[in-house]
Amino acid sequence: MTESKPSDKYSNIARSFFENLLRDYHPRDFTVRFWDNSTIDPDPGAYSRFTLVIKHPGALRQMFWSPNELSLGKAYIYDDIDIEGNCESVFDLGEFLLGRRLKFFDKLRLARQLLKLPSYKRAESGRSEASLSGSRHSVDRDRQAVTYHYDVSNDFFATYLDKNMVYSCGYFAGRDDELDTAQERKLDYICRKLRLKKGERLLDIGCGWGGLVVHAALNYGVDALGITLSRPQAELANRRIEEAGLSDRCRVEVRDYREIGEPSCVDKLVSVGMFEHVGESKLPEYFNKARVLLRPGGVFLNHGIAVNANHRAPKGPSFSDHYVFPDGELLPINKTLKIAESEGFEVRDVESLREHYALTLRHWVRRLETNKSKAIQASDETTYRIWRLYMSGSAHGFQSGRLNVYQALLVRSEKSPSGLPLTRDDWYAGQ
Repeated sequence: MTESKPSDKYSNIARSFFENLLRDYHPRDFTVRFWDNSTIDPDPGAYSRFTLVIKHPGALRQMFWSPNELSLGKAYIYDDIDIEGNCESVFDLGEFLLGRRLKFFDKLRLARQLLKLPSYKRAESGRSEASLSGSRHSVDRDRQAVTYHYDVSNDFFATYLDKNMVYSCGYFAGRDDELDTAQERKLDYICRKLRLKKGERLLDIGCGWGGLVVHAALNYGVDALGITLSRPQAELANRRIEEAGLSDRCRVEVRDYREIGEPSCVDKLVSVGMFEHVGESKLPEYFNKARVLLRPGGVFLNHGIAVNANHRAPKGPSFSDHYVFPDGELLPINKTLKIAESEGFEVRDVESLREHYALTLRHWVRRLETNKSKAIQASDETTYRIWRLYMSGSAHGFQSGRLNVYQALLVRSEKSPSGLPLTRDDWYAGQ
């Protein structure tokens, strides 16, 4: 590992700190650049995937005095550090740093070096941490959580989503597919899995900006209702529905799924990317409500992110819970399906789309970075950094297998033939 010489005493201390911290990390395929432009370069022969920019002497003390996911994330979003290049690549380093089990004397040596650095940090401006009130996963608190994430501004989300503003993973036939193509293919794939027919009633729980209900009404002739807790989402969705001439068969309302009271009111039910907000304690209620809403023999497609059952979450506060998805909970797929069965559903199919989500997130990050100035104009610099970090980290999670995403096809069990075809041929007919 080569290096350029520091120009002040603090960068000399910082460089020594990093060398001790990364003694066992190989290959060192990144560059560290300090505030005086001195650097620690990658190992000889290693390609530098990113540059970690330490912007002032106090940054390291803020990050590493009590290191956890939140302290490292805050250092980036509030501009104590920067990441130049491939942001996803930095998460290998982050996992190494948070997963280390240092001996006492190693900790003592690092602490002494940190104490020689100032404790200064930049002011926290722009988007602040989530602050929710009330009982966890109550209707009111869930509204607060959804509003915190989704009401940034429609213009902000438009800087990186596809033309239909679908905020879940696409369905790629090849790695070179455009995002718009992959998202339209996903919408149609869901409709075929549900085997939608003209005149059927479809309910989309957590419909976002209405991409799926519009696609289903336009291409399959269903009467579609989408519900969301975000008023800006609903307003834009209904404008798009009106522009498409579908107001007689399609609408989006600001409602919680628990506030729909009519039993057996829909033929088909879908939830895409909302399930992660429900919470483990509320899953029995969630699946029971879905069963009640469906007509006998009705089909429910539940699309949601899951965590690998063998994954151990890092200790300390979660960056996502504080700045991205407050009260979000990810569970292993086996827990989800067990609860669905206990509430009267028959599991008919489960498909993993893990690689598809990694590809989708990389599209989103590239588009966000390309449209950085527009994204900041629609929100602020901190919000841009939060989304760049969270989406890059999510891509790393799906690539590594720590995260997965599943489409589970569930049928309201009536202890009788399901009425479904014997094969999946019609799912793939439109590929």
